[in-house]
Amino acid sequence: MHRRLIVPSALAASLLLAIPASAADYSPGSPGIGDPYYPASGNGGYDVSHYDLRLKYQPKTDLLEGTATIIATTTQNLSRFNLDLGLKASEVRVNGKKATFTATGDHELEVTPAAPLEKNRAISVVVRYAGKPSELKIGGWTAWHRTPDGGVAAQEPDSAVWWFPSNDHPLDKATFDVSVSVPDGTQAISNGVLQSQSSRLGWTRFSWRSNKPQATYLATLAVGRFDITTDKTAKGLPVLNAYSKDLGDNAGAARASLERTAEVAEWLEELFGPYPFNALGGYVPNVTSGYALETQTRPFYSPRQFANGANVSVVVHELAHQWYGDSVSVDRWKDIWINEGFARYSQWLWSEKEGEGTAQELADHVYATRAADDPFWTVKPGDPGPDKQFDIAVYDRGALALQALRNEIGDEDFFAILKGWPTEHAYGNATVADFVTYAERVSGKPLAGLFDTWLYQPSKPAAPAAAEARIAARSQATVKPAQPKSWKKIAATNTIHDHGDHGHGHGHGH
Repeated sequence: MHRRLIVPSALAASLLLAIPASAADYSPGSPGIGDPYYPASGNGGYDVSHYDLRLKYQPKTDLLEGTATIIATTTQNLSRFNLDLGLKASEVRVNGKKATFTATGDHELEVTPAAPLEKNRAISVVVRYAGKPSELKIGGWTAWHRTPDGGVAAQEPDSAVWWFPSNDHPLDKATFDVSVSVPDGTQAISNGVLQSQSSRLGWTRFSWRSNKPQATYLATLAVGRFDITTDKTAKGLPVLNAYSKDLGDNAGAARASLERTAEVAEWLEELFGPYPFNALGGYVPNVTSGYALETQTRPFYSPRQFANGANVSVVVHELAHQWYGDSVSVDRWKDIWINEGFARYSQWLWSEKEGEGTAQELADHVYATRAADDPFWTVKPGDPGPDKQFDIAVYDRGALALQALRNEIGDEDFFAILKGWPTEHAYGNATVADFVTYAERVSGKPLAGLFDTWLYQPSKPAAPAAAEARIAARSQATVKPAQPKSWKKIAATNTIHDHGDHGHGHGHGH
């Protein structure tokens, strides 16, 4: 540490003022935020509070032009800092003054301000940039979906670098204003509430506001031709759903699913407490992918999710994430279970409510149908590793752990935890360990052993552990539990974790 000497003489003080702090007092912000799964993700040295994105997108050519204004606070004395951006920057200003910048690695923009920045200082960073997102490949893949009438950014663990500069990690959440100009007759959909829409000289500008902290991977942009439905919930929240005009045979089933968004959210409020954000809805663009994603306030759904008819279960899953994953976000990507285990368990609870199989029956089914030598049991939902981060085990074994917890502590404490946790950590970040501690506090029981068995052991919990957790008690006999009625609909949503063909872990080109 470089501590400056404080000399008590007025002359020395005036000399110190005249000489800028030595360069040694300032150091570069780290190029990553410190996530072991994705070392290049995010950056150190500053904390973003707001993104203002002013964009123009031409669907014919896939050209995106942007001016991003980032409002942040320095967390150290900074000589330079990084932003995550894959498109080409043409100008960067820090606090109004031109900064020098250079692109390094796959998606790092290294910015050197005209003068070094003191710790705890409010700063503004303006980046002008442009490019064709579909031409940007990182580790051989792109998070940008080209559609017949436009383009879509929706991907996990990262999609931001394809369309705006950011501190691209869930630890640094911020509010968003996203304003997009597109050719007349085309719409731009983003998160939150549509603040304004105006047309001029053949272009229409849509301005969206997401007014609660939002992780960068949960920001979304969809440009195309959509049929839009709007409504308000009983509590007055705006609901906006958007359906690509060319969904073909899937159009009816998509609407029959998404139009139940407000109903599902009301039911989830009973489980998880008040809905945390300023808007509700979803969108179904004409993409060829198969997954869905909990983009904040407005989940993304691939048309393939509705290929076999309506599927409200996928809507339950993505809306459950608004509490578990969006309001309470992972601290590091290894904490993914506190997103996916709970979203999957919500599907089980919906099945229970709909009379299509109880959560217990679904848990029994998972336990009984996965043999002890199934690789499924080698995945540890509590720390699955970057290559298994979205493995089916994180979902099904993750939900199984919650049923074991429910059986151990009883419904009263279990449902108190489901509701209390999103309140306790609202708009923040948390680890799996935080959840274990919280569950122990609410239930007054030691639970480390139970979580270790169901989340961290790379093997199938043996019959005694299962019996203790009252899982598949009947399958200890020769009778296999019957397949619950909802199983197929829930299994049809398993592709929600197949985020493209790149095997998810390649987000930063590992």
